[in-house]
Amino acid sequence: MTTLSHPSRMISGLLLSAALATACMMLSQLPQLHNWGIGALTLAIVCGIILGNTVFPSMAARTDAGVDFSRSRLLRIGIILYGFRITLTQMMQVGLLGLLIDVIMIAATFALALWAGKRLHMDEDTALLIGAGASICGAAAVMGAEPVVKGDTHKTAVAVATVVVFGTLAMFLYPLLYPILGLDEYGYGLYVGSTVHEVAQVVVAGNAVSDTAAATAVIEKMLRVMLLAPFLLLLGAWLTRRRPDTHGNTGKIVIPWFVFGFITVAGFNSLALLPQTWVNTLIELDTFLLAMAMAALGLRTQAAAVRQAGIKPLMLAAVLAAFLLLGGYAVNALALIVFG
Repeated sequence: MTTLSHPSRMISGLLLSAALATACMMLSQLPQLHNWGIGALTLAIVCGIILGNTVFPSMAARTDAGVDFSRSRLLRIGIILYGFRITLTQMMQVGLLGLLIDVIMIAATFALALWAGKRLHMDEDTALLIGAGASICGAAAVMGAEPVVKGDTHKTAVAVATVVVFGTLAMFLYPLLYPILGLDEYGYGLYVGSTVHEVAQVVVAGNAVSDTAAATAVIEKMLRVMLLAPFLLLLGAWLTRRRPDTHGNTGKIVIPWFVFGFITVAGFNSLALLPQTWVNTLIELDTFLLAMAMAALGLRTQAAAVRQAGIKPLMLAAVLAAFLLLGGYAVNALALIVFG
């Protein structure tokens, strides 16, 4: 079989992601699915996972470029355009409380990763990478921490696999738990944004409850993602002191620039300069781009990731996921009682 050129693989992958997104947006309008609160983004990632573990491997070589572009670049564009659903007033409502919750959760989750990693007799680099992914923003944090930790490539792959597994589980579990959490939509949004692994997973978990929950969750998650740069600087300084022979140069620090695009769009939206019909059209476009990203993410979420990770990394990731779920709920509930 002849391997297609990169442009052909790009176009084919984009068309595949777009077709899945279109189908899922249409399916989400069915009365039964709508009544169950199953939206286009949830359907897109579920359908993507099903196809990713059945027919997609046979076509991956012909569509990989476009699928990977959809799950990375289009996701970033979709998050930036998500700002048209949000105003600066909503961002200010999250404000310092949301930042405080994020700082507590990042510090506690990462500290737990170091402690539990030692208890499991794990390689420290792998524990650091898994801790970074669980603490801040999933795969992006793992990739950002890689040059700082100076871990081997296979350790990075293992850490990303754990994010995929447990972040996906959280994405479906949180909406199911919402009726028994005792949180309003705002509180649920803070909880999701401060504890779910990936930006994409936060969008899905928030949208499954309501627009208000989704907006709050995304704002909270953006605050958390913005903490990636200072986190990496602190991690690099700490490792330099611990391992001066191998960590004198901490490597390139990753700055999540798309966060600033999101803030800029939300600020522009707050000015109400565009007609509402235009804003509605942009929101529809954003939903389509996010659905493409979710479909592509699902296509790349394969059962082999679980086998690749191995038992100890999965055990560590499970401990962190449990803490994010339970400890994160306790931190959010207490913060809302004290400061809310």
